[in-house]
Amino acid sequence: MWKNSEELEAVQESIENDLRQQVTRLRSKWSGFEPRLAIVQVGGREDSNVYIRMKLKAAEKIGIAAEHIRLPRDITEIELLAKITSLNESPSVHGIIVQMPLDSDHAIDAHRVTDAVSPDKDVDGLNTINEGRVAVGDLSGFIPCTPAGCVELIKKTGVTIAGKNVVVLGRSRIVGTPVSELLKWEHATVTVCHSKTKNLSEITKTAEILVVAIGRPEMVRGSWIKPGAVVIDCGINAIEDPTKKSGQRLVGDVAYQEAVKVASAVTPVPGGVGPMTVAMLMRNTVQAARRQLDRLLAPSWPLKPLRLTPITPPPSDIVIARSQKPKDIGELAAEIGLCPSEVSQYGRTKAKISLSVLDRLRNQRTGKYIVVAGITPTPLGEGKSTTLIGLVQALTAHRGKNAFACMRQPSQGPTFGVKGGAAGGGYSQVIPMEEFNLHMTGDIHAVTAANNLLAAQMDARIFHELTQKDGPLYDRLVPKIKGVRKFSPIQLRRLKRLGIDKTDPDSLTAEERVKFARLNIDPTKIMWNRVVDLNDRYLRKITIGQSPTEKGFTRETAFDISVASEIMAILALGNDVDDIKERLASMVVALDKDGNAVTADDLGMTGALLVLLRDAFEPTLMQSLEGTPVLVHAGPFANIAHGCSSILADKIAMKLAGPAGYVATEAGFGSDIGMEKFFDIKCRASGDRPHCAVIVATVRALKMHGGGPPVSPGLPLHDVYLQENLDLLHKGLCNLGKHISNGNKFGIPVVVAVNKHGNDSAAELSLVQDFALHNGAFRAVVCSHFTDGGAGAIELADAVIDACNRPTHFQYLYPLSFSIQDKIHTIASQMYGASEIEYTEEVLEKIKIFTEKGYDKFPICMAKTSNSLTGDPSIKGAPTDFTLKINGIFVSVGAGFVVPMVGEISKMPGLPTRPSIYDIDLNTKTGEIEGLF
Repeated sequence: MWKNSEELEAVQESIENDLRQQVTRLRSKWSGFEPRLAIVQVGGREDSNVYIRMKLKAAEKIGIAAEHIRLPRDITEIELLAKITSLNESPSVHGIIVQMPLDSDHAIDAHRVTDAVSPDKDVDGLNTINEGRVAVGDLSGFIPCTPAGCVELIKKTGVTIAGKNVVVLGRSRIVGTPVSELLKWEHATVTVCHSKTKNLSEITKTAEILVVAIGRPEMVRGSWIKPGAVVIDCGINAIEDPTKKSGQRLVGDVAYQEAVKVASAVTPVPGGVGPMTVAMLMRNTVQAARRQLDRLLAPSWPLKPLRLTPITPPPSDIVIARSQKPKDIGELAAEIGLCPSEVSQYGRTKAKISLSVLDRLRNQRTGKYIVVAGITPTPLGEGKSTTLIGLVQALTAHRGKNAFACMRQPSQGPTFGVKGGAAGGGYSQVIPMEEFNLHMTGDIHAVTAANNLLAAQMDARIFHELTQKDGPLYDRLVPKIKGVRKFSPIQLRRLKRLGIDKTDPDSLTAEERVKFARLNIDPTKIMWNRVVDLNDRYLRKITIGQSPTEKGFTRETAFDISVASEIMAILALGNDVDDIKERLASMVVALDKDGNAVTADDLGMTGALLVLLRDAFEPTLMQSLEGTPVLVHAGPFANIAHGCSSILADKIAMKLAGPAGYVATEAGFGSDIGMEKFFDIKCRASGDRPHCAVIVATVRALKMHGGGPPVSPGLPLHDVYLQENLDLLHKGLCNLGKHISNGNKFGIPVVVAVNKHGNDSAAELSLVQDFALHNGAFRAVVCSHFTDGGAGAIELADAVIDACNRPTHFQYLYPLSFSIQDKIHTIASQMYGASEIEYTEEVLEKIKIFTEKGYDKFPICMAKTSNSLTGDPSIKGAPTDFTLKINGIFVSVGAGFVVPMVGEISKMPGLPTRPSIYDIDLNTKTGEIEGLF
């Protein structure tokens, strides 16, 4: 029993010691973890300052980082609520309290303010949701601190609460009502008294436990108390006392000197309930921090999959997609551990994810990394995206694993051309598929704008240098603004590169001014084209500058498709915004008349490019048909660029999936193109090491490689593809064998996913499986995810899990120290089967120049047809000992790779005779898009 403040201090110290140990354990689980409490104060009332100092001192002793946020008295309610919202959304803040009363010049609704604090951070327990939980006996939320302190004090007396008669004087929202509810749930018989209660002293005499919170000094006398009762005095009142220097002293609602003679235990004032209230605040803060850390360390997400009800035969992709109502993207974001401040919603079905996730989860260990590639495909595609989605649906919705699919954003070229969208298909696709396949969040448009602004600046600079003398050109580049003339930061960087160590524009010599002002771009050595995200064959060669205003300075150029822009490759290969900035700055757009590189930074474009691309740095969160997460980011073509989604998306996914999770990403086309570039370019840039490769194969494609008739979009399949033909299939299995061999060369297990089509026979599927297993595959499974969703890829998921648990010996195909020609030979011989490499004289001369400039230390990004292992799209199977012809080569300095051109590879596709355009329409009644696939 306690009857003085010293005994109560021991109780408080015991609680603080326990909390200090809890904080230490939390830090041992997560390096650098620190519980954080935000104390918001409006105005500067001295009594509030006293309480806040107590809280700050207690927090420091326990190891809680408490921040005192002082807000001015003239703050408005809207401004205060905005501040609370920012704290709610901050992942580094675990607990929030708003110090009451509010010392404000304006009328502010205190109840609205306390309800604005997130229930998950409401460590004062004053949010209506937390109060309501207490009322119904749900103590999983935060319990108001003073009531919790009262109950704790009663328990510390050793008195059993259950079965006791308890009287609570007062029914305030902050103390009386919640403490009565808490004691009720401790199985006491509780009587609540208030200002209208009659015979008050008679009722209090029946109490074995008496809690007083009425705000009237020393109202409860000793004669009101039952002998031996426990008395908890929550009041604190100032009364006159001429013996005190201040003229006042603090007393409670109970006449302490009288009560202490009757009761078995009485809390003194001050030094009783007040410090215990602070201790409970600290306990709630530690609890809030622990809950957040527990969510972070949980082996699996609290994800609720969406149920599929497949129809046989499956209807069109868009019909299937519309049959499923997506969950709100904010709900999915919360399920996978994202904080509100990290999510920028674009409507209800997609959201940008902040790169700040990487900083918050910097200490998080990552899980398994899987790449999905394919065999050499038919023009119809073999379902690689579909398999990726089916695999992740199986891992997450059916095997309870944390798993992400990371995909490229589709270009509108294929969407309106032949191939269609890239959302997957059947019951394994990203939804809403029309939003995925069209503009999504505008990243490709941002790349297009950035690319074309750079082209416009380059052509404008050429024009201005051709039409101006040295002096006026320099003066216009460095103008006087309000009488002051200075270089911009990007101009200072150019001066430094030129070796001019000056910062005053007027101090440059005439020679230095010319050197600075004139880029002297050689119009015949321009490497930068404009782009558009469409297939348009008539933009493959154009003439610009034909307007009379350009004074006859015309030149031939071309448009590329937007996803072929080097900016898109940089977006996909950057490890952070600083890395992306450095890569953008170093992009070589042309050579000057002396053969020196002219970069985007020389044109003053780096900052403008960053601004246009700012939102595009962030990946987009969407979901599969079964409600599992999909990150979509970047979209470089695989036959032109490296063909992989972004490093940033993969890194965010791996952090969110955690050490027991899985991240599956797609590499464009077959192992010879997309997968090799994934390993040698993307993984080299990111430093991430994969654990498993999935090779997608179809009976249809293997029959084609066995000598079957051509497969053409828009034309019916030949009978050999619709009927069992084991002989033709057997002849084509060599292509699958080559792709398995390619994967094994990188030292990781290869799982073959046989994407089952409706006309495939059991014998054909078995033949493919047996061949794969006898030719180096870790596992070969038949998948029906197109018709069955994740349930059709469960065996594939199990195979991937098993493969990822095997020790790996990942290695790159070649070291960067190899010469450009040695790297090309290694890729061509190891991945394609070539024995000889043939170069044109022009290519050999460029290789020499690239080597002199140090570009030979870059990896190689082969631009090659996806329809054959060779450079000839008509050659099928797995030929060997052929000659690969390199008829062009260029370097993407910003992206950081050298691009040899094998055969005729166009960076601007054209529309066929009958593109998908004919089938696409907008229903003007419903607003729905029709005809996408």
